[in-house]
Amino acid sequence: MQAPRYPIETDRLAIRPLAETDLADVIELYRFPEVLRYLYVGPRTDEEIAASFAERRAKTAFKAEGDRLILSVEEKATGRFVGEIVLVWLSEAHRSAEIGFIIHPAFQGRGMAGEAIAPLMRFGFEDMNFHRIIGRCDGRNAASARLMEKLGLRREAHLVENEFIKGEWTDELVFAMLQREWRASR
Repeated sequence: MQAPRYPIETDRLAIRPLAETDLADVIELYRFPEVLRYLYVGPRTDEEIAASFAERRAKTAFKAEGDRLILSVEEKATGRFVGEIVLVWLSEAHRSAEIGFIIHPAFQGRGMAGEAIAPLMRFGFEDMNFHRIIGRCDGRNAASARLMEKLGLRREAHLVENEFIKGEWTDELVFAMLQREWRASR
């Protein structure tokens, strides 16, 4: 079993497993239409969010392909919940993973998502020895696309109307970084 040493600390953030005390903040996060707009999930009741929360809280270490790290991001100075980040182990054979992030609107545009994701990428490339880490976003989500480029992921694909989500065809952008690119950028 492999996991980062928690909490992961950056200049402004503490990244840690979700705690029971995060439930109210997670429920609030998933109420914002601008947060849900580009996610696969639509609006859910508080009870539906709470029902999945316990399972998501347990996602703190990798045991096998398919596992996820789902972590809380907290502003150190205030203790406020900033959002969630995720690292998914996609394939053992191909040594690949995927990053994801959901940031509370009050903290968007302040560089916190990138600050939170960078240590997960470091863990993926350096500790898990992943060859490739990808990030995907809805083609309309310019902020997420800019963030992935700022993190050093290159845009590899623009898939046109490849998914039918929430009643409409959507484009998908795919970004990626290889382990050798990660090492060269350090």
